[in-house]
Amino acid sequence: MSTQMIAAREGRITREMEIVAQKESLSVDILRQYIAEGSVIIPANTVHLKKKLDPIGIGKGLKTKVNVNFGASPQVASLDYELKKLEISEKYGADTVMDLSTKGDLDLIREAVIDYATMPVGTVPIYQVVEEKGLLGFDIPDILRVIRRQAEQGVDYMTIHAGFLREYIPLTKKRVVGVVSRGGGILGKWMEHHKRENPLYECFDEICAIFQKYDVSFSLGDSLRPGGLVDCGDEAQMSELSTLGELTKRAWKHGAQVMVEGPGHVPIHMIREQMEIEKKVCHGAPFYVLGPLIIDTGAGYDHITGAIGGAVAGMYGADMLCYVTPAEHLKLPDENDVKEGLIAFKIAARGADIAKGIPGAWEEQKEMSRHRKALRWEAQSRYVFDREKFYHYRIGSGYTGAACGMCGDEFCPMNEKIDMDNAFKEISTASQEGKVEKK
Repeated sequence: MSTQMIAAREGRITREMEIVAQKESLSVDILRQYIAEGSVIIPANTVHLKKKLDPIGIGKGLKTKVNVNFGASPQVASLDYELKKLEISEKYGADTVMDLSTKGDLDLIREAVIDYATMPVGTVPIYQVVEEKGLLGFDIPDILRVIRRQAEQGVDYMTIHAGFLREYIPLTKKRVVGVVSRGGGILGKWMEHHKRENPLYECFDEICAIFQKYDVSFSLGDSLRPGGLVDCGDEAQMSELSTLGELTKRAWKHGAQVMVEGPGHVPIHMIREQMEIEKKVCHGAPFYVLGPLIIDTGAGYDHITGAIGGAVAGMYGADMLCYVTPAEHLKLPDENDVKEGLIAFKIAARGADIAKGIPGAWEEQKEMSRHRKALRWEAQSRYVFDREKFYHYRIGSGYTGAACGMCGDEFCPMNEKIDMDNAFKEISTASQEGKVEKK
């Protein structure tokens, strides 16, 4: 089965390339070249393409994407609850979602998510391996069986923690925070117990063959990402990154698409260096960062600490941001946490796109400025991330002047030659009748 990378190398332009090129205002020939060289991926499992998947691209020259994580857990194993989070993710513009379920009927949950989702769906297959075989009871055949099953269901990309080698375990003992990746923690315990190499590394070529058949993209997991600022850039992180660079090339030999996961806690002054090192070591493959959080002391507000870091990371080359919710480090996110985290990171991604000169990003801001100057509220609402909040503040406050309630009509410095009778009426009517379409 041909992958997007194989097609691009052969000079063929797929339907998915045409869709992505149009979305990104990019020449399809340039996009094909980027895919061929590995700097852009289109995570689109051939099975999911037969359902509702609307293809997107991640990587060089494209808009900065945002991923949302959710999933059933030992605390809450409800399919309906997770589907509500998926609905919120779609409503507020998530580019991809990851089903990180660890409890419940995992195959049923995943099938329901893939059937519903119009965006690419990712997973971490080692979670299901452990759920079925126990923390220490699995081996390579179990891993390959689960990965094949998830590929057959239509998963578009999978996090594979193959870069954490047994020789790196002693390096983690020097850390303040240690290993914070759940997948990395599982594999570290397995390697120590069995005194064997990482089984994902050992069967990596077999995984590549499965991925090639269904065109599943790799998200090479960073098991040794820093879980605190103090561990950022240490020997453990850099050692694993070197292995991820090796695995990137191995996957490309099979025609499998690759993106690489990045750090979660990075001091703001180190973000640029981290982005540049990753791109160099991993040969320009798309970079997918988990935040990153710029301080460790923002618990309860880590969607803000992460969004700040995400904006800076995006500016310096990160291609996709994994959202962080206010609940990070404290509890499982609820529906509102998902919304708050997603919007914060959509803002970060938009800011990064402006800095990177992504086509249309600057022009959109100019249009918003024009509408603000003219006090065209309904037009402004087409550009915002949260229309409900926009209407709540503009209308729900009770102020009915043409200008906003901050200065009022009398003192508004932008209040020039406007239709005082209709400026508020227009936005009020649009809100009540739901006429404003999703942008």
